[in-house]
Amino acid sequence: MRRPSRFALRSVTAGLLSIALALARPAAAGQYQNFRVAVYCVVDATQRFADQKLLKTEFDRVMARVKFDKVYLEVYRDKRFADEATLERIKKFFTDRGVVVEGGLTLSAGGGKGGQFGTFDFEKPADRDECKRAVEIAARHFDTVILDDFFFYTSKSEEDIAAKGKRSWTQYRLDTMRKASTELVLKPARAINPKIKMIIKYPNWYEHFQGLGYDLEKQAQWFDGIYTGTETRDMFATDQLLQPYQSYEIVRYFNNIRPHGGNGGGWVDTFSLRSVDRYAEQLWDTLFAKAPEITLFSWHGMAALETIEPGDRNAWKSKPTSFNWDDMVKSYRPPAGESAAPSWGLAAGWSLREIDRCLDKLGNPIALKSYKPYQSTGEDFLHNYLGNIGIPIELTPSFPGDADMVLLTESAKFDPDIVAKMKKHLMAGKNVTVTSGLLRALQDRGLKEIAEVEDTGRKVAIRDFVSGFGAGRGADLNDPKENNPPVTFPEIRFFTNDMWAVVRGVAVAKGFPIVLMNHYGKGIFYVLTVPENLADLYNLPPRVTSAIKSYLLQDFPVRLDAPAQVALFAYDNGAFVVESFLPADAEVTLSVVGEHAKLKNALTGESLKEVISPPDPIDKRRWRDRAMGPPRTQFKVAVPPHSYRVFTTDGK
Repeated sequence: MRRPSRFALRSVTAGLLSIALALARPAAAGQYQNFRVAVYCVVDATQRFADQKLLKTEFDRVMARVKFDKVYLEVYRDKRFADEATLERIKKFFTDRGVVVEGGLTLSAGGGKGGQFGTFDFEKPADRDECKRAVEIAARHFDTVILDDFFFYTSKSEEDIAAKGKRSWTQYRLDTMRKASTELVLKPARAINPKIKMIIKYPNWYEHFQGLGYDLEKQAQWFDGIYTGTETRDMFATDQLLQPYQSYEIVRYFNNIRPHGGNGGGWVDTFSLRSVDRYAEQLWDTLFAKAPEITLFSWHGMAALETIEPGDRNAWKSKPTSFNWDDMVKSYRPPAGESAAPSWGLAAGWSLREIDRCLDKLGNPIALKSYKPYQSTGEDFLHNYLGNIGIPIELTPSFPGDADMVLLTESAKFDPDIVAKMKKHLMAGKNVTVTSGLLRALQDRGLKEIAEVEDTGRKVAIRDFVSGFGAGRGADLNDPKENNPPVTFPEIRFFTNDMWAVVRGVAVAKGFPIVLMNHYGKGIFYVLTVPENLADLYNLPPRVTSAIKSYLLQDFPVRLDAPAQVALFAYDNGAFVVESFLPADAEVTLSVVGEHAKLKNALTGESLKEVISPPDPIDKRRWRDRAMGPPRTQFKVAVPPHSYRVFTTDGK
């Protein structure tokens, strides 16, 4: 009998702990069962709320569209201040109606040039004074204040250049913003209101924070809490090109930076979307990550009278998708005399009600752990591309020594002791996967003590792929239905029989490793070759990404074999979510640990039928038993476009 994997044993323990914590935790009193909803009111809304009649009209309109528990009232943005004389009256209006009121600040100067954001110049006394004044106003009126995500530094004035000296811009800005955080925000706020709770909201571009003064190492600990920007918007049409999976992954990363409730929630706006479905997906994925609160930006979008359009969704408008435009429109009962036309507020309210039905079926998130040191960058946002091909990722700012498999991308090069940590992990009988980007960074920094492997600096275009172990063997991994485009990879050189390419590409008459395997001590060392363009992960045949998952997720409770842009969110109670971001139906295969395991749709109760695969050849089965993880049960599932499905293996 095969012994249970360490991952499985820890999952059972973690599951029991999560149940105990859930029983001990008081039920949240609010509009929803599993999360709170806040609406952020920018300073122009706070100014307009001085008109009590307008405030009541907009309150009734917003509450009819989306039930909410809290508002953040902003007192400053872009050199505009709220009227202090009306703040207390506005607060009373909301609290009289059972709504929690907290403060908001956007500490930026506005007026950016050429599309660049205009931030304060902290070398100029006038800007420092204005920053401090805004903080003091907020502290006088609120016990909790959140900073919108413009508390960073872009200025390169003559004063900045002189003050920077020989420091890099990154180091200068980190030093400056650490000082601004303490001297211009935290100390003044606490001097005015000793019981104040100051929260800093961080934006979505975490790979580049340090270059503009955002500091997840020290600054994030100095504030009383942090908050997460989970806006991913459109994955193709926006400047940042953030992948949908990031709305989930960034919450998990920030939870590991400020654990035990220090990360207050996620924040989504209504900008840069091709279809309304993408708005709903951002809300859902934030909550799949178990954010306790979600903030809707902003009040204007929730209250606006303008009618929103469904957007570019003709390809799936007749499908049974998770976001149902027709049901949303039919569900709305507007206040007397107002239009029933669809709005962002209505889209938010409908989407949040839908997701609230399934969140209590999900335990604590589990995933492949990946170490990203503070102030690091490299293979930027690769984790979210991997998430979008069905590899669940949990980013952590400290090396996860308890994990059976650790994924290390190029950003791990910022830890000067990373090779020693890898060796220790392997000697303990655990596994390490490094990407080709990290290999390139470490091949002259001691990595060859583990394996004599290197990036040659040459590139190769590959469109044919093979899996397997052993000379002359291997299964064709190409897609029989699609002529996949060539993908450019770095060429990795290794010694034959010292390492083995368990997944490889073939160009003409030469093989190139995609996944390399090497034993070291009691553990196994892998190299994952990453395409030169990270987005080319989406152009790999699904059988290639499935082969990669079989190594990275050997003992993981569930694996997903699917086209690219289908994600997996897994939990320690046997539940998991499959979500497709594709514009067409996705046929996926789910494999669950255990022989003849049971699986059902958690919302409908429908049981799925096991797919019986042909028996493995003897040599393949022995290799699977030795290195490919435990036996699994397979199920076929169809997921509609831009939709999610929730499953459970617990039989309840």
